[in-house]
Amino acid sequence: MAANIAPTARTRGKPSGDEEATANLKLGEFQNVPTLTLSEARLLINAVMDHRKTLRTVDETETLIKTQDYLDVFARFKQKENIEAVERYLATKTELELFERSQLGSLCCESAEEAKTLVPSLTNKINDQDLQELLDEITKLRNPVY
Repeated sequence: MAANIAPTARTRGKPSGDEEATANLKLGEFQNVPTLTLSEARLLINAVMDHRKTLRTVDETETLIKTQDYLDVFARFKQKENIEAVERYLATKTELELFERSQLGSLCCESAEEAKTLVPSLTNKINDQDLQELLDEITKLRNPVY
């Protein structure tokens, strides 16, 4: 009787298993793919939702609402100008992978040691002093002095 029921979700391809974000960053098919910080994702989703509201085509699913709530809590930068400034600054760090830059922009670590613990692939790419300077610049953008 229930044998002809259509699947409720798309079938997912089997993961290749070669992705890992450890000391040796292996992102497989996602290597060199542009990534977003949590703040950028929040900005993008909010802009799309605002646009859809003007068109009156808003379909706020439970997943979307939960994602927005998550990003509201964990996005470190709330102002568009600060988000863009962080992106511009991180883009100058071409020795880092796109994934690593996004992680640094999302995590906002206080110390080089913390950053290298949370993003182990940084260990052999950037020395502690340079990484600390990078983190200090991100912190300045997070807490601008007016």
